[in-house]
Amino acid sequence: MDRNFEETMMFQVKAEDYNEARDVLLKVYDALKEKGYNPINQIVGYLLSGDPAYITSHNNARSMIRKIERDELVEELVKQYLDK
Repeated sequence: MDRNFEETMMFQVKAEDYNEARDVLLKVYDALKEKGYNPINQIVGYLLSGDPAYITSHNNARSMIRKIERDELVEELVKQYLDK
């Protein structure tokens, strides 16, 4: 295979390799923990009620979590919990 070493090759992550819901949950968890909240309780409160007040605005966590549908977040949690 003859390559042109003057050009930059592009690397792209496959869509299934990046999981936005997981990434957001981890970032929100960290932000809640940094602010002294119990992250599990706060995330459960948000998932059950839909009220973003359960999520801190620290590190943009509230804005991030609102961009993902709650059913997608629940699906990700169930997948991670049951995945062997």
